[in-house]
Amino acid sequence: MTTLCSSLLQELEEARKRTDSLFSLISPEAMYARPIPERHRLIFYLGHLEAFDWNQLCRWTLDKPAFHASFDQLFEAGIDPVVGAASSDKSSDWPTIQEVEGYNARVREEVDQALEQVPEEMVHVVIEHRLMHLETTGYLLHHLDAREKPAPLSVQLYLHGQTPSEEMVEIPEGLTHLGRRREEGFGWDNEFGEYEVDVPAFAISRYKITNEQYLQFVKEGGTPPSLWKRQREQWFLETMFQDVPLPLSWPVYVTHQQAQAYAVWKGLALPTEAQFHRAAYGTPSGVDQQFPWGPDSVTSACGNFDFQTWDPRPVTADPHGTSAFGLAQPVGNGWEWTSTSFHPFEGFNPLPTYPGYSERFFDQDHYVVKGAGPLTAGRLLRRSFRNWFRQGYSYAHTSFRCVKD
Repeated sequence: MTTLCSSLLQELEEARKRTDSLFSLISPEAMYARPIPERHRLIFYLGHLEAFDWNQLCRWTLDKPAFHASFDQLFEAGIDPVVGAASSDKSSDWPTIQEVEGYNARVREEVDQALEQVPEEMVHVVIEHRLMHLETTGYLLHHLDAREKPAPLSVQLYLHGQTPSEEMVEIPEGLTHLGRRREEGFGWDNEFGEYEVDVPAFAISRYKITNEQYLQFVKEGGTPPSLWKRQREQWFLETMFQDVPLPLSWPVYVTHQQAQAYAVWKGLALPTEAQFHRAAYGTPSGVDQQFPWGPDSVTSACGNFDFQTWDPRPVTADPHGTSAFGLAQPVGNGWEWTSTSFHPFEGFNPLPTYPGYSERFFDQDHYVVKGAGPLTAGRLLRRSFRNWFRQGYSYAHTSFRCVKD
């Protein structure tokens, strides 16, 4: 038996409230839509979060007997197909919303009764899994027809901002630390273990590449991002709840392939994971910081993350989040592509109850992204956290900057 601290239980309850609130924005008719062709219908995600909690905590950790085995399996795992490979299931293949909600309610009762019997690490797993799906469900919501998602009253767009020059920051040669030590606390399997990397001197964009900068690339033949829409001679951007004239000062959200093509067009490159760490967390003294802004805790003044907004802000916003080397917004306002393919660190050990979390994505098609987006939970902002997407995936909030060796 373990005694969980009240703050951890409170985090779980808050994560549940957040995901419940997000699903409440989706009309019942839209629950069977598939906003992203490569993903499941929305009804899957309604059941997946509770099925994951049940399977991880009750089924596989405590060996409790199933009360709805077919739903345990139906909602067990998402899909990550090759870009362009849509599923062929029909709406009628899925259970009703009422059936799924009944399953969810029973799961929460069972999970709450079991929480004191499971290792604390497993509670971290279900909290962070839920928060990660809060963000990825936000991507689905972003691509859902506006008529099927009434906008909350709190929606605010930061459309006006300064478009910066294409300034680069010189980063001197030095060591940076990747990964995480076991004694530092919870982390996902791909975050362990820690090692030093000697990073040669390089220069990196002070700001994320903006829509204005990328627009010049499009004018010369570059591929437009998936969220851009052209009406006659003007470009518009599909924000979470409406289309607006392209905000030139916002970071551009693109695929890895598009980011790479832009960098080549500029005669530059995408940063490696180690270069990003050096620029974002390094200091002139040689000591890596826990956060780009220093050892202080995460606050809303440090960046656009943790659901402060549904959409980006200008790349010059959030000066309190600037790194010691002067990198603007290294965390928040858009994940950042690296040129590093997703791979394990030395000594990689998969999670016993979730062996496929990382391992099935170690290939040459998934690339590491670092930082955070507007919908990334504050809990996931630790330096060692690694996210990843397929190089052609166009639905995530992924930005980038360029480097010069």
